[in-house]
Amino acid sequence: MESAEGQRGRDGGSQRRSPLDVIMSQIRRKRTNSDRKPLGRLLSWSSDRTGIPEDGEAEAREERGQSSVAADATDGERDGGWGRVRVFLQRLGKKADSRSLRLAHCDLTATDLLELATLLQVLPQLEELDVSWNELVGGCLEALTSHLQHVGGIRALKLCGCRLSADDITALGEALGCLSFLESLDVSWNSGVGGGALQSLLGKPPPSLRELHLVACQLTAADAAALGGMVSALHRLCVLDVSCNPQLTQEVDGGGGGGGFRVLTSSLCHAASLTTLRLQACGLTADSLEALSGSLHCLPSVRELDLSCNKSLSGGLDRLSAHLAHLTHLESLDLHLCCLTHADLEALIQVLPSLTALTELDVSSNKEAVGVVHSLVSALPLTQMRRLPLNNCSLNAESFTALALAVPYLRSVDVSWCKVVGGRLALLLDALQPSVILELRLSSCDLTTDDLRHLAAVCKRGCLSSLRVLDLSYNGSVGDEGWSALLAAGGLGSLEDVDLSLRPLTSASCSAWLPALLGALPRLPALTRLALQRWTISSQDRRQLSHSLRKRSVMLEWDPPNRDAAVATNQESPEE
Repeated sequence: MESAEGQRGRDGGSQRRSPLDVIMSQIRRKRTNSDRKPLGRLLSWSSDRTGIPEDGEAEAREERGQSSVAADATDGERDGGWGRVRVFLQRLGKKADSRSLRLAHCDLTATDLLELATLLQVLPQLEELDVSWNELVGGCLEALTSHLQHVGGIRALKLCGCRLSADDITALGEALGCLSFLESLDVSWNSGVGGGALQSLLGKPPPSLRELHLVACQLTAADAAALGGMVSALHRLCVLDVSCNPQLTQEVDGGGGGGGFRVLTSSLCHAASLTTLRLQACGLTADSLEALSGSLHCLPSVRELDLSCNKSLSGGLDRLSAHLAHLTHLESLDLHLCCLTHADLEALIQVLPSLTALTELDVSSNKEAVGVVHSLVSALPLTQMRRLPLNNCSLNAESFTALALAVPYLRSVDVSWCKVVGGRLALLLDALQPSVILELRLSSCDLTTDDLRHLAAVCKRGCLSSLRVLDLSYNGSVGDEGWSALLAAGGLGSLEDVDLSLRPLTSASCSAWLPALLGALPRLPALTRLALQRWTISSQDRRQLSHSLRKRSVMLEWDPPNRDAAVATNQESPEE
């Protein structure tokens, strides 16, 4: 949810721009071909340099770049249209693929979009087109959509976060008629979709459409009603995601009952193929759940139901829970951060024995869950459960002990922000089955040095050989001996993501256990991310760690050197 909120800000701003605005945007952003590399590539290039190049070196480098582009242009003329495609993609730092064009986060301009459109005629086999998160294409999408008839075989089209205007949506809707094989359409994070434009987008939806993603599109209840009419015609629809549209369930024209949402839920009776329904953060209330419950008997194929981050449904889950038994194939039910009451959870527990296919249940960030963990675990089909996150549920000793009964079967264990874990981690670790768990999240659990020693012993026995994610962040109470023991233990050959960061506004030196970390890195061949935020490190140790990772694709998250120096200075200053 936090990442969703963070991305939503990218979709702000005006949806309409005049032609003069578009032209000025191109002038302001005009760059040479050698500058068209993505930011990550630019930073990578910069990090390999020790100083600022001389003018002569810069000129030579520019000449080499121009020669390379000129050579590619010559190849383009020799190879025909496909050569032009390669030249275009090389400028964007992308590799040519006749079946897939993935141009997200490429800073595409209106000029780029027009050039891309002219290239579509030489890509008749194209199946995937992604131009997401290119904000400058907003207002001029028709330059692309008017050429989509050349790639009628497209199966997936993504235009997330492009600041599309109502005119863009209309142009896209008109072009969908020629995409008779389109299976997935994603226009999430475009506020221009809401407010009535949705009708023009899906007035005549492709009958082949199987996935429709409309996350954070500022959809209103009126849009929900329009969407309902469209869903009725999409007999192959499998995935419907309208998350992060809080106005979706609000009243229409001052009327009561959220009529637009009722139209949408009623239309689901015609979506017998639906397997995934996501309504996260849609402002659902008890009345909304009642409207939804009436359609569940028509959705036997649903495997994933996401109702999370809807705090207003608190106290009304009983209106839905009795009907959940109709979802005989339900595998994942997400109710995290819904302010569930004890009565809500009791109503859920009553229906759990009927959900025989359930493998994932998320009731995390619901404080009242602490009192029903034992009943919850007893009602679940434990032998097939894979995820049961209880992070931020204020677990006590009794509920933590009850959770240990489910741990042997879980692929992911998350008890973050549960302080009771500190000093009791052995209870959870001893219940683990060897080589089963893939994720272990213990952030802000008040872990002790002995807890990490016990974790190290479990690693040595090979019980965590399949572990991919280990989150031990915000556990500053662990001593240097604990970190050293864990890092020296081995047995984590599959680990991809590890977070040892300290909580904000704190700091500590990692010099005592850094040698153990350096020694562990060769035994972590799958590592892709290492987070060490707020740990202070000397310049020499920093260089040594960077040297150890220089030839590996590991994202190292730590604080800049100037912060370390500032923290060290503060620590050395005498207290007043």
